[in-house]
Amino acid sequence: MDAKTVIFVIVALILAPIVGGLLAGLDRRLTAWCQGRFGPPILQPFYDVFKLLGKDRQAVNTWQIFCAHIYLIASMLSLALFVIQGDLLMIFFVMTIGAVFMVVGALSTPSPYSQIGAQRELIQMLTYEPLLVIVFVGIYFVTGSFKISDILAYERPIFLMLPLLYLVLTFALTIKLRKSPFDISACHHGHQEIVRGVLTEYSGPYLAILEIAHWYDIILILAICSLFWSTSFIGMIMLLAITYLAEIAIDNITPRMTWKWMLTYVWAVGITLSLFNMALLYAKSF
Repeated sequence: MDAKTVIFVIVALILAPIVGGLLAGLDRRLTAWCQGRFGPPILQPFYDVFKLLGKDRQAVNTWQIFCAHIYLIASMLSLALFVIQGDLLMIFFVMTIGAVFMVVGALSTPSPYSQIGAQRELIQMLTYEPLLVIVFVGIYFVTGSFKISDILAYERPIFLMLPLLYLVLTFALTIKLRKSPFDISACHHGHQEIVRGVLTEYSGPYLAILEIAHWYDIILILAICSLFWSTSFIGMIMLLAITYLAEIAIDNITPRMTWKWMLTYVWAVGITLSLFNMALLYAKSF
C-alpha cells in the first residue's frame, strides 16, 4: 500500500466509531420520539463508552478478555479491507471470525444468561451470513468481480439491477443493528430482557470494546449498502438515509419474535427474493 492508502485507512478507523456512535445516539433519540419521550442526548453513547472505559477491569476469565479484543481487531480489519477496496468475500470471512470470537467469549463463562445469549447469537449468524454470501454472489453476477474497486468502477447503480437483493441485505443490517424483530441475542430494552444475553458477563472496558466493535460493524454494513448506489454521492446518501430510517421504523413497530420465526422467515423470504432477482438478471441477459 502507498502512503495515501495508509492515511485513508487510518482516517477511516478513527472516523468510523465516531460516526457509529453518532448514529447510535441519533437512533436512540428518534426511537424516544417515536415512543413519545424526549430521549437521551445524541452524544449519550460516547458518555456510556467513556464511563465503561473508566471502570475497573474485571472479567470472568482471560479467554473472555482475549475474545473481546479479537472481535474489535476483526471489526477494524474488515473496515480497513473495505477502505483499500479489497475482496468482499475476504471482508466477510474476517467479519465472521470476529463475531465467532465474541460468541466464544460468552460461552467461556458459566452464566446461563450468557450461554443462552451466545446460542442465540450463533442462530443469528446462521440466519444472515448465507444471505450475505448470496448478495455478494449477486453483485458478482452484475459486475463480474468480488473486488470493491471493480464494483465502484461499474458505470450504473447496481441497485437498479439488484433491488430485491438490497432488501435481502437489509435483513442482515437489521440483525447487526440488533433491532426488532430480530434482536434475540443482546437486546437492551428493559421490556424485553432483564439481562443482555451474549453481553451479560462483559463489563467495564471490555463491554466498551464490544460496543466500539459493534459501531465498526454497523459502518461496514452501511458501507456495503452504499455499493448499491456508488455512482452518485447524493444518491448514495439518500439510499443510506432511507435505509437507516426504515430500520428505526421497523424496530419501533414490530415486537421481538422467536429464533424459529426469524430463521424460517428470513431464509424463506430472503432466498425467494434472491432467486427471483437472479432470475430477472438471467432473463435480461438474453
